[in-house]
Amino acid sequence: MPLITAPVITPEEPTTPPVELPEIGYATVTYVDPTGRRWPMTDLDADWYTLADGVSGLGAAPYTLTTDPHPRGGTRVRHVQAQARSIVWPVLVKGADHQQFTRNWRALGEAFLRTLRPGPDGRPVSPGTLEVARPSGTMRRIPVVYSSGWDGRGQAATGITWDSAVVTLLCEDPYWVDSVPVGVHRMTGTQVDYLEPYPSVSSSQVLGATTVTNPGTVDVWPVWAVAGPASAITFSRDDTGESFTLDMAATVHGALLAGETVTISTDPPRVRSDSGENLINGLNWPTAVLWSLPPGETPVTFQLDGADEGSAVDLEFYPRYETA
Repeated sequence: MPLITAPVITPEEPTTPPVELPEIGYATVTYVDPTGRRWPMTDLDADWYTLADGVSGLGAAPYTLTTDPHPRGGTRVRHVQAQARSIVWPVLVKGADHQQFTRNWRALGEAFLRTLRPGPDGRPVSPGTLEVARPSGTMRRIPVVYSSGWDGRGQAATGITWDSAVVTLLCEDPYWVDSVPVGVHRMTGTQVDYLEPYPSVSSSQVLGATTVTNPGTVDVWPVWAVAGPASAITFSRDDTGESFTLDMAATVHGALLAGETVTISTDPPRVRSDSGENLINGLNWPTAVLWSLPPGETPVTFQLDGADEGSAVDLEFYPRYETA
């Protein structure tokens, strides 16, 4: 029979003791530059660390409200849109002597400025990541791009063995993302002969309905991975009626065979076979809706036409949050 399993979550432990920061309380913060190098930001024994006084932008995302005047007075909100977030991050850099200070200042500055270089995916920027880990072991992340501020104080005695900068980081997506994904697995059970040993029914079409829980505070856009065999794939959100179908017969790949997989990304829309074929034309445009999962519980249904033993669906997403 169909099975549903959840991932085992292993919390990530902070590498340095937490410090108290405005807006979020005690946390350990690490900046990861585009090369993957990790820069501890709250280790007071390091040669650079965050100056908590002045940190801002870690709270709720900024929003723009579109309103219309109401004929009886006041206004009515017509549309709500989250805007890019700016994080202000004061940093002190020091060294045992001028040469060491200069090396540290240049290295950390380059780590932030590297985010402005073109990324390998063709984007004009290559974001770094700011990680906020709690003493409980949970962690949230947000991609950041350097905006301004890597300037010294320009005061007497600074720039010799120490200096500080107030960096502003732009977050294109204003929401924080969990470091641990949430996954749902559905699998077709062993098929049986309808007449052996007695009249029986085993589903070769519908893997079934289930409830997916989004523990975050904002919508997420999941990624689906489907293992064959399957000839057509339909995912429905039962509370809204939104759905989309991938007809494998309408693609250059043809029906999905046993051992083959196809991955469907809902944001940005993307459909790829395990051999890299672009199968997005197989979606039932223009009626297809690559729906999101709101916070809380959402009833969904997975349907695979032509399913057999080994057919499976895996859904995965990273919960997103308003605050760090």
